[in-house]
Amino acid sequence: MLQAIAGHGWRTHSSQSAQNLHKGKPAAGFSFELTDEQKEFQATARKFAREEIIPVAAQYDKTGEYPFPLIKRAWELGLINSHIPESCGGLGLGSFEACLITEELAYGCTGVQTAIEANSLGQMPVIIAGNDQQQKKYLGRMTEEPMMCAYCVTEPGAGSDVAGIKTKAEKKGDEYVINGQKMWITNGGKANWYFLLARTNPDPKAPAGKAFTGFIVEADSPGIQIGRKEINMGQRCSDTRGIVFEDVRVPKENVLIAEGAGFKIAMEAFDKTRPPVAAGAVGLAQRALDEATKYALERKTFGKTIVEHQAVSFMLAEMAMKVELARLAYQRAAWEVDAGHKNTYYASIAKAFAGDIANQVATDAVQIFGGNGFNSEYPVEKLMRDAKIYQIYEGTAQIQRMIIAREHVGKFKV
Repeated sequence: MLQAIAGHGWRTHSSQSAQNLHKGKPAAGFSFELTDEQKEFQATARKFAREEIIPVAAQYDKTGEYPFPLIKRAWELGLINSHIPESCGGLGLGSFEACLITEELAYGCTGVQTAIEANSLGQMPVIIAGNDQQQKKYLGRMTEEPMMCAYCVTEPGAGSDVAGIKTKAEKKGDEYVINGQKMWITNGGKANWYFLLARTNPDPKAPAGKAFTGFIVEADSPGIQIGRKEINMGQRCSDTRGIVFEDVRVPKENVLIAEGAGFKIAMEAFDKTRPPVAAGAVGLAQRALDEATKYALERKTFGKTIVEHQAVSFMLAEMAMKVELARLAYQRAAWEVDAGHKNTYYASIAKAFAGDIANQVATDAVQIFGGNGFNSEYPVEKLMRDAKIYQIYEGTAQIQRMIIAREHVGKFKV
C-alpha cells in the first residue's frame, strides 16, 4: 500500500507548496492554506485515529500490550515512515506533512503515536547521514513490511547530558566491539535495528563533537540483551526498555559517515524530530480541549450547563488559545526544516511550548470534568497521564530552554 500511494504522486513538500498554494497561482506571501495533498494526508490520519485508534486506546492503556495491529494498519495507509526517501521506496514527505499526520494520530492515542514517532527518530540519523547502501538496506526494508527501529542514545547515567555516554565501541580489524547499557529506549523490544551512539575516543577530555560515533546495529546481533518492558505512568502501550550490549560486533560498514561524527548526527536528528513531537503534544491537547468542551455542554450545575458559567468558559478559552499557538509553533519549526533552514531555535520553542501546554490543557480538562475526570472511565484521566512525557523525552523542558537561550543570545554575539 505504501508503494501504491507513492505511485499516485502523494508527494508534498512545504517548501514547494509555499510556491503553489492556490491551484496554480504562486502564493502571495504568508499563507496558512494547506495543499490538497496535505489535506488528504490529514484527513486519512484523522479518520484512522477516530475510527480505529480511539475505540481501542483505553484497552491498550490498561493491558500495556504493544499496538502492532494499529501500527500495521498505519503502515498500510502510508501514515508511518513518512520521512523515508522515494529512492528507498518511501514517500519522501516533508516535515510539515509528517507533523500534520502526527497530530491526528496523537489525537487518538499518544502511546500509539509515540511508537510510530520513535520509528522516525531511529530512521532520522540514517536519512541524514547514511550512504546509499546503508539507506537502501535499512530504510528500504521498512517499506517492504511493517517493522520498527529504535534510537539508542539515552543511558542510566546520561539522558539530558548526552556527552556523558559511557557505552564504548572499540575497533578490532574490520569490526567494532560494543559494550554498554542503554535505557528508556522506545521500541527497544520491538526494533529490527538500532541507531546507537557510542564512545570511540577513549580520552575522557575529547570534545563531544569528536568522541562519539553513530552505528547501525542489527537487533538480533549476538550479545544484545533486551530488558523488561517498563511500566510507565502514561503512554503505556509504547514499548520502553533497557538494552545491554555485551561484546556486540558491528561491521565497519555500519558506521554513519565516520568515527567521531556521531554526536552531530544525533543532535541534527533531534532538530528534525522535535517538530513532530510537538505536533503529538498538540494532538493530545486538542483532544483534551474537545473532550472538555463536549462535557461542558452536557453537564449541568445550578440549573444550567457548566459552559454557561464564566469560570468554565474562560478555562476553555485559555485552553483554545494555548492549542492554537502551539500548533503554529510546530508548523513554523516544520516549515523551517522543509525550507532547508537550520531550525534548532524553532524546534526547541515548539517542543518546549507544546509539551507544557499539553500538560496544562490536559490538567484543565480533568478539572472541568470534576470528580469524573479523576476516574479512569473517562478519557481525560489518560490524557493527563500521557501528557507528562512530552516535558521529558527528546530533550526535557529545561534542556529546550537552555537551547533557546543559547540560540537567542547567540544572535547578539555575531
